[in-house]
Amino acid sequence: MPDPAEQLQKIYVAGFELKVFDRFPKCVGVVRDECIALLVPGTDGLQMLGTPGWQMGEALGVLVETGGRRVFQAKGEIIEATPERLEALRHFREDLQQLLRPTL
Repeated sequence: MPDPAEQLQKIYVAGFELKVFDRFPKCVGVVRDECIALLVPGTDGLQMLGTPGWQMGEALGVLVETGGRRVFQAKGEIIEATPERLEALRHFREDLQQLLRPTL
């Protein structure tokens, strides 16, 4: 099993910011370009809890469809899911998944 401390160091060196949130004491937040994911310990080291989203203050805005358009929503706040934001989120997710993948 990969060492979570080593994984976090690798993620940090790759340009991601690490955050802790009072609301999620067992998770580590990973942020880059306003995209955010929550990481938790798993059987194969750290893994993403749910899907990454858009950072909206201290909350994670999830990608949803409402009224025929895609938006990031956290509680009552909504941010448009522009093509640029969706592309940033795609890169964020792919890069983070690559960093979390166990190496042999």
